[in-house]
Amino acid sequence: MLDALGEMSGKFRSQLGESLATVEKHNTRLEDATTASLDAFKAYSTGLNVVSSSGEEAAVPFFQKAIELDPQFAAAYAELGVMYGAIGESALSAENTGEAYKLRDRTSDIERFFITASYYSRVTGNYEKAQQTCEAWAQAYPRDPRPYTYLSAFILPASARYETSLAEARKRLQLDPNTAIGYIVLAAGYMFLDRYGEAENTLRQGSERGLETPETLGQRYDLAFLQTHTREMEQQVALSQRNADTENWLLDHQAFALTYTGRLREARTKSRHAIELAEQTTHMERAALTEAGAAVREAFSGNAPVARRGAATALRLSNQREVEYGAAFALALAGDNVGTQMLADDLDSRFPEDTSVRFSYLPTLRALIALKRGDPAKSIELLEVSATYDLGTQRSTIHGLFGALYPIYVRGEAYLALHRGAEAAAEFQKILDHPGIVISDPVGALAHLELGRAYILLGDKKKADQAYLDFLTLWKDGDSDIPVLKQAQAEYSKLK
Repeated sequence: MLDALGEMSGKFRSQLGESLATVEKHNTRLEDATTASLDAFKAYSTGLNVVSSSGEEAAVPFFQKAIELDPQFAAAYAELGVMYGAIGESALSAENTGEAYKLRDRTSDIERFFITASYYSRVTGNYEKAQQTCEAWAQAYPRDPRPYTYLSAFILPASARYETSLAEARKRLQLDPNTAIGYIVLAAGYMFLDRYGEAENTLRQGSERGLETPETLGQRYDLAFLQTHTREMEQQVALSQRNADTENWLLDHQAFALTYTGRLREARTKSRHAIELAEQTTHMERAALTEAGAAVREAFSGNAPVARRGAATALRLSNQREVEYGAAFALALAGDNVGTQMLADDLDSRFPEDTSVRFSYLPTLRALIALKRGDPAKSIELLEVSATYDLGTQRSTIHGLFGALYPIYVRGEAYLALHRGAEAAAEFQKILDHPGIVISDPVGALAHLELGRAYILLGDKKKADQAYLDFLTLWKDGDSDIPVLKQAQAEYSKLK
């Protein structure tokens, strides 16, 4: 009945002389939502409209208000879980999604699909069950755009099914062209496939509809980074400084981009500012994710003591999945196998069904532990389970900007340790061949250096020389005291 009323109101406005474009832009869709409180329903509907135009952060208070007015409002809990998940607050996301799941028997059929898909995606992390739920949901309610959002935003990208994901993203946008998430997900799909022009065009279409969120700024910044459009990057930074939320969102992107070119001191400044802003707004998980990402960057750069301190700080703030994974990876690179093993065991215990944990995080951590213990053959064996997910995009990449293609990187390191230069070169080349997945993760910069080391093992001085030169050119303005840079310079000088 609500859908029918919504359609009738739109037609009535058109008959009164309002243009179709204006009706589409300002029409408020009446959603299915089971609640006994009209005021709670109004708050819920307002939240949906706010997230469409202004992003998840701005919508949070409206869903909170809906729950205050009706503590049994399952769909409002589920939407609040989605909002928290999108802004990197995984624990709050799981808490609210779990509440919705407990109340699912009080809801309509379509709401149960939404809540169940959210539960498998955000609480258990079981993407196989989430996909099955979304496919059944889309079949039962083909006009609902939400199952296509789940499929294209993270379920399919996790296992690198990018073409299929892109097709689902297109369906989602066709069904609902008036919400920002449709453009964000489709643009991300194009980026994963290195189709930057189409990604830019998609974001432009959203902007023309007035659909601007902090996420779109981050995507534009990343697209500019990938294409070395410095002026465009600076423009997005300037736009982000309009308020603390958008500035906080973009500071982490800046920190990674700076580290990618060896400017670690500047990156630290950006991260500190991001953490301060997150703590001021009590977004402790976001602060922890930033700390974890900074620890990963320090570890890749060879600053082991700084990496260990950063990992410890992140874990004091939060023990959510991606924080633990980032901290554990940083500790492993920094040589703390005991700390890494403890965190890996905790992830294994707390998230036994989680797809990212089982097929990406744990294999990578365990393989890195084996490598640091001097058993590279075991490392390669442990990574066999991750093969399907090697090129996938996991939650840590989406929310923390780290973790891109890490199983491939660790496998390449293991082949180097075994002096199998050809296999190592093939792994590092995979990383270089997928910039739209890596974006500004430091693994992309270091792949040049590791590729050079692989070519040395092969006795190919010409290719080794070029790979080293690519890395050193990328880091030509890098901080001179970074251990990995000093080591690369010393190795390169021996080639001459």
